Amino acid sequence: MPTSADLHRRRSAAVARGVSSMIPSYVSSASGGTMTDVDGREWIDFAAGIAVTNVGNAAPAVVAAVREQVARFTHTCFMIAPYEQYVAVCEELAALTPGDFEKRSALFNSGAEAVENAVKIARHATGRQAIVVFDHAYHGRTNLTMALTAKVMPYKQGFGPFAGEIYRMPMSYPLRDGRSGADAAAFAIGQIEKYVGAVNVAAVLIEPVQGEGGFVVPAPGFLPALAAWCRQTGALFVADEIQTGFCRTGAWFASEHEGVEPDLITTAKGIAGGLPLAAVTGRAEIMDAVHPGGLGGTYGGNPIACAAALASIGMMRELDLAAAARHIEAVARPRLEALAAKHPPIGEVRGRGAMLALELVVPGSIEPDPQATAAVAKAAHESGLLLLTCGTYGNVIRLLPPLVITDDELDRGLSLLEQAFESLTR
Repeated sequence: MPTSADLHRRRSAAVARGVSSMIPSYVSSASGGTMTDVDGREWIDFAAGIAVTNVGNAAPAVVAAVREQVARFTHTCFMIAPYEQYVAVCEELAALTPGDFEKRSALFNSGAEAVENAVKIARHATGRQAIVVFDHAYHGRTNLTMALTAKVMPYKQGFGPFAGEIYRMPMSYPLRDGRSGADAAAFAIGQIEKYVGAVNVAAVLIEPVQGEGGFVVPAPGFLPALAAWCRQTGALFVADEIQTGFCRTGAWFASEHEGVEPDLITTAKGIAGGLPLAAVTGRAEIMDAVHPGGLGGTYGGNPIACAAALASIGMMRELDLAAAARHIEAVARPRLEALAAKHPPIGEVRGRGAMLALELVVPGSIEPDPQATAAVAKAAHESGLLLLTCGTYGNVIRLLPPLVITDDELDRGLSLLEQAFESLTR
């Protein structure tokens, strides 16, 4: 087997420079909360493929479902010759997503595709054009979703011009704005009405907990106030639950924490145990407003990915992975809070369930400290802990372990994180 060094040489000659990786090691196998590289080194996984392998890597139920489906057929294109697996995934989404109203779904390949199609559906259903998004948002890397995404580097730099009729508003960010949820919502709504006009808004698109933007949890009341304004004005409330969905935050969907029922909800990442699948789910009258043939794609709802999704959802139910996420938070948060008390660069511990973050600042201020963040991440990686950074300012460490991680693996990972902070002070 080639070593990581061998593979890196081959990569340099074959893979585009714009595709980067966080660590120099190349994975050979992974399961549960760990992965092993080609050099035989074990890593504690606090990334889960960016919240994708919620049920763990190579989960036996997912592997079995994929094998069975591959042996039956691999592709027909649902728009040409439909199959039960696509329908079954849509039935599960109708049952699981917030709201007891009648729903419909359409399946795609990636989160960005789901978001683009949610925008299409919202504009078609309302007859309006304006899409409201928020500071620190991340919605994808396609041209339209780059316009929706806030952060310039590395996602948008040099790739414009971008799609129009996108309007960015202030996000509730308790560490930085000091506003209550009600006050932050009132301010954002005032900006929308002043600079866009309520009658022009097709959709308000928001992550219930922001992902790449820094795991920002809006102040209580912010999301319900926006959803209520949408109901009053005829705009659609669209929840981007691509990173937060499928038990990640301790509920099936993060919108549930404040009782919000989105008109449309986008999902991907954790839905299919590592296979590419995404969806837009929403109120039946909104989804069905689009004419036949207006939604689709060659690979959307691929039967193998659908089989994986059905097996993953079954595991989430059987193992109660929403409760597992709450358990991860119950174990990790006290240790993170103790770490913050010991290390002044940690300005805030935040998050929900197994979606937790540390924001690093210059001590005594809220000035971001991306250099310290990078140093901690580097030390963690060198010790065998795979974790990710994020945030508009590059100063947030995020924890996204698989929801099936064992207590021992979680403990080892947290200990390695603590050691990484000790190396920072040294």
